[in-house]
Amino acid sequence: MNILLKSAKIVCPENKDLHLKKRDILIKNGIIEKIATSIETPSNTKEVDFKNLHVSLGWFDSGVSFGEPGHEERETIANGLTVAIKSGFTDIVLYPNTYPVPDTSSDVVFLKERSLGKSTNLYPLGTLTKNAEGVDLAELFDMKNAGAVGFYDFKQQIVNPNLLKIALLYAQNFEGLVFSHPQDIHIKGKGIVHEGVVSTRLGLKGIPALAEELQIARDLFILEYTGGKLHIPTISTAESVKLIANAKKKGLDVSCSVAIHNLVFTDETLEDFDTNFKVSPPLRTRQDSKALVKGLKDGTIDFVTSDHIPIDVEGKRVEFDNAMDGSIGLETAFGSLNNILGMEETISLLTKGRERFGLETPAIKEGEKACLTLFDPDGEHIFGVEDILSTSENSMFLGAQLKGNVYGVINNNKTSI
Repeated sequence: MNILLKSAKIVCPENKDLHLKKRDILIKNGIIEKIATSIETPSNTKEVDFKNLHVSLGWFDSGVSFGEPGHEERETIANGLTVAIKSGFTDIVLYPNTYPVPDTSSDVVFLKERSLGKSTNLYPLGTLTKNAEGVDLAELFDMKNAGAVGFYDFKQQIVNPNLLKIALLYAQNFEGLVFSHPQDIHIKGKGIVHEGVVSTRLGLKGIPALAEELQIARDLFILEYTGGKLHIPTISTAESVKLIANAKKKGLDVSCSVAIHNLVFTDETLEDFDTNFKVSPPLRTRQDSKALVKGLKDGTIDFVTSDHIPIDVEGKRVEFDNAMDGSIGLETAFGSLNNILGMEETISLLTKGRERFGLETPAIKEGEKACLTLFDPDGEHIFGVEDILSTSENSMFLGAQLKGNVYGVINNNKTSI
C-alpha cells in the first residue's frame, strides 16, 4: 500500500515541529517514508487530496461493546470493526459483554483471531471473575498472556471488597489492570435514572450519585492498602472527580474514563421517555457534566470513551423501566466532542490512553508505522438514522448537531479511504 497525503494539516501536539503544519506525507508499505512541504507523487502511489484534510495519530477507544459471541444480532465483530474504522478509530478495547463471557485464555484468543486483518486493532478485556459472577477470580494470568489488556466484570459491582483486594494484589505480579465498575448495587436498588428533580417529576426510580461515590471511595481505600493498578470506567458525578483527584495526589495508581454522552447530555433529556437515553451510569445533572469536562481538562479524568453498546430493537422498544441500558457511540464520538471541546483538545483526548493498557503509542515521524486518522474538523451536520453504521440503531445522538467528518484511517498497511 503506497499513499501520498497532499497538504495534510498535522494535529500532533507532542511534536512541535509538525503540529498544525501542512505537509505532504508519503507512506510506502505501511511505513511513513517521508514528510515534507511538497512531495512529487511516485509511480504506483495513490494520491489523497481531500478538502481541509487533517491528520492525527490513530484514535483510541478504551471501552467498546459488540455482541459476538452470543449476541450477533446486536453487532458482529466484523461489522463492529468496520464501524470503528469508518468512525476514525485504529485501536479499541473490547468490553467482555458477550455470551459466554471471556473468562479463559481460549476466549481471549478467539476474540483476537476474529479481528485479524483489519485496519482497527482489537484488544479484549477478560472478565475479573469466573462467568462474571463475582465469586472466584478468573484465569487472569493466562488471559493476560493470551492478549487481554485488563479484567472487568462488565457494568457489575465487585460486591465483595476482599475479592477486589485479592485481585489487586495478585495482578501486580504481571502488571494486570483491574477494572471496578463504580456503582453500589445496594444503594442503586431498583433505580434506573439519576435521582433528582427530573426523576421525581417523571415518576422514575432514581439512582443516587451516592451509589457511585460510595463505591469509588471504597475501592480507593482498598487500592491504597494493596497497591496495584485500578481503572474506574465511566464515572459520572462531580464528587467522583474530586475523589479521584485526591487519590492521585496521594500517588495511587488509579485511572478513570468518562463516557462522551455524559459530557453532552443531562437527565433533562429524559422528558420524552426515549429509551435511547437509558444508560449506565445514568445521565446526571448539568453541574455534573461541567465538572466532568473540567476534570478532563485538568487531567483528573484520564480519557474519554464512546461506551459504544449496541442493543437490538427488542431491548429498546419497550417501556422505559424495562429497556436495556446502552447507546451506540462510535459514529458520533468525534463530532460530539469536537462540538464542545474544539479540535485540538478533542484530538488530544482521542489519541491518549494506550499506555494505561500496556500498548505502544504510535508516532507521526519518518520510519514509523503509519497509524493515522484522516478527518475534516469543520462543517456541521445533523446526525440521522442514515448516518448509523452499526447493526443496532440505539443512538441517543439522533437529531444532534455534530461538527466535523471522518475521512478514514491508515493502519496495519491498510486503508479505508
